[in-house]
Amino acid sequence: MCGICGFTGSKLADREKVLEEMMGTLIHRGPDEGKSWCSEHVALGFRRLAIIDLEGGSQPMVNETGKLVLVFNGEIYNYKELRSALEEAGHVFWSQGDSEVLLHGYEEWGEDLTAHLRGMFAFAIWDEERQELFAARDFFGIKPFYYTVAEGQFVFASEIKSILAYPRYQKRLNEEALEQYLSFQYSPLEETFFKGIYRLLPGHRLIFRIREKKPRIRRYFRPELLPEGEIAPARKRELADGLEAAIQESVQAHMVADVEVGTFLSGGVDSGLIAAMFTGSKAFTVGFGENASKYNEIPLARKLAREKGLEYQEKHITAQEFWNAVPEVMYYLDEPSADPSAVALYYVAREASRQVKVVVSGEGADELFGGYRIYCEPEALRPYQRLPLSWRKSMAAWAGKLPDRKGRNFLIRGSKRLEERFIGNAQLFSQKERKALLKTQSKAVSPQELLREDYETVQGLDEASRMQYIDLLHWLPGDILQKADRMSMAHSLELRVPYLDREVFETARRLPADCKQKGQRTKVLFRRVASRHLSGQESRRKKLGFPVPLGEFFASEEGEKELRKVFFSDTAKRFFREEELRRLLEEGGAGGFGPGTGEHRAEKSGRGRSNIAARKVWAVYAFLVWADIYFAEEKETIVQV
Repeated sequence: MCGICGFTGSKLADREKVLEEMMGTLIHRGPDEGKSWCSEHVALGFRRLAIIDLEGGSQPMVNETGKLVLVFNGEIYNYKELRSALEEAGHVFWSQGDSEVLLHGYEEWGEDLTAHLRGMFAFAIWDEERQELFAARDFFGIKPFYYTVAEGQFVFASEIKSILAYPRYQKRLNEEALEQYLSFQYSPLEETFFKGIYRLLPGHRLIFRIREKKPRIRRYFRPELLPEGEIAPARKRELADGLEAAIQESVQAHMVADVEVGTFLSGGVDSGLIAAMFTGSKAFTVGFGENASKYNEIPLARKLAREKGLEYQEKHITAQEFWNAVPEVMYYLDEPSADPSAVALYYVAREASRQVKVVVSGEGADELFGGYRIYCEPEALRPYQRLPLSWRKSMAAWAGKLPDRKGRNFLIRGSKRLEERFIGNAQLFSQKERKALLKTQSKAVSPQELLREDYETVQGLDEASRMQYIDLLHWLPGDILQKADRMSMAHSLELRVPYLDREVFETARRLPADCKQKGQRTKVLFRRVASRHLSGQESRRKKLGFPVPLGEFFASEEGEKELRKVFFSDTAKRFFREEELRRLLEEGGAGGFGPGTGEHRAEKSGRGRSNIAARKVWAVYAFLVWADIYFAEEKETIVQV
C-alpha cells in the first residue's frame, strides 16, 4: 500500500519543494520510501509501504521507452496471470511485482486496462509523448483517489490533505456536503467537503490532457445485481458451493505478500469465515468495557481465535481513550464521518501494525450478501402495505403524534414508498431537520432527489435488492471503505478485503431474494457457507460491527465536558442554531443537558429514538471537531454556496 500524488504544469515556483510537501502529508501511507519524478509538464510523487517485490517495486515506475510513468496505490491479485499474457504478447519485464503489469497493460490495452484487473487500486499513468494523464479507481472504491483543477493544472493525491499542500488551491468549505452529511452520516457527493476537490468515484477512470484543462471521466463498472428468481434446492446448493469456492480462492489470493499477513477478528460471521480460511497466524480485535456485551466482542473473538489456533491480540478501549482519539481520527479521515466505529478501527489497526504490515478484513460482506437487518423491512411491511395508501397515510399521521413506542415507526415507514424511506444503511437528519439546524442554507437537494436516478436504474428489482444496490453505490465507499482505508493507513497498515473481489461478486450478484433475507434472518446463503467452517452458533450470530456505547460515553463526566466544549464553541455558533443544538443534546441524552439522560444510559438497540438521537449528537460533534482541525486557522475562507 502506498500514497500517490502529483500535478501538471511547469510554471509553479519551487515545483520540487511543493511536491515534497505533498508527499510529506502522505508519509503515514508509505513510511518505507519516498521518491519523485518530474518532467517539464508533470511532477509525480510516491510514498511506499513495501509489501510485494521489496527490492524491485519502487515508484514512480518508468517503462522501457521512458514515455510512460506510473504511480500506483493498491494490489493487483491477478498480476501473475496478466504478466504471462503480456509476455506472450511480447512485453519484457524487469521487476517481479504487480506495478509493472499496469505499465505494460496500458501499453497493450490502453483505457481498457481496467477490464483486466482484479484487485484494489488507484493509479495514475503519465504519457510524456501525448502529454496526458490516465487515472483509474477500483470497482468498489477500496482505494481513494482525489483531484482538483487549480488554475488550469490537474492536481491529484491519495488523500485530500496532500492536495491542500498545493499552493494554488484555495481552501473553501463545501456547505452542500455538510448538509448531505447530516442526513447520510457521510457525504455522498462527488465534490468533497472542500470546494473544487473531487473524488474519482468507484469504477471510474479519467484522462486529463494538458491542452483541454478539464478531465474526461468515464464509468467502466457498475455493481449491477442480477438476482435469480425462485430456484430449486439443488440450485441453492450449487450457489453455496460456488460462493464457498469463490471466497476461499479470494482469501488465498489476498494472502499473497512478501511480508506477514494478519486478520481483524470480531465475534461475527464475516471476519470469522475469513479467519477460518486464511493461512496466517495472528488475529486482532478491540472492544469497549471489560465484560461480554453488545459493546465488547472480545470474548467471542478470543474463543474463535483459540478454536482456529491463532495468536490473538486484544485491546479494551476506555472512555478516555475514545475521546482522546477523536481529533486524530478526524484528521486522518480527511472528511468528517459520523460513524463512531472509526475510533474502534483506529485502535485495532494500531494494535495490528505493531506486529504485521498487512491484514485481511471482512468489509463488504453485508453489502454483497444482504447482511443488514433493514433489508428485511420490505418483507415485514408487505402485508401492511396491501392496505390502501390513504389508510396508511392516516395511520402514519396519527402515529406521528404519539410518544415513541413499539410499532410507531412501523406505521410511519409503512406509509412511504421505498425511495422515500430508505437513503442508505444510516439515516440521521431529515431534510426539514437539517435545515432547521443549519444557520445558512445551501443548494443541497433532498436525499431522495439525490438518489432518484440510482433508484430508477434498478426499478425492476425486488425492494431489498434495490436497497442493497443503493448501499453498494454510496454507503460502502462513503462510510465503510473510507474509514477502513484511512484508519489502517494512519498506522501504515495495508488492509485487504477478500469479499470485495470481482469473482466473489459474480456469484453474490445472482443470489435470489430468499438466499439473502428470510423473515428476520440475514445473509441466509452466506451463513450456510460459513456453517461449513464455523460452529452453528458462530455462523448464526447477529451482526454487531464494532458497536460503540455512545450513550454511556455522553453521560460520563468526560463526555459532558467534551460536548459542552464543542457544542458551545465559536465554530458551532458559526454553523448551527444554538437553540437547536441545545434541543439536540437534550433529546440525545447527553449527560447533564436534559431529560433524555436516564433513558439514554440504557441505550436502545436498533433504530430506536434514543439511539438515533445519540447518533445525531455524534454527527454534529464529529463535524465540529473536523472543522476545527481543517478550518479553524482560516475562518474567513468558509463561504456560503
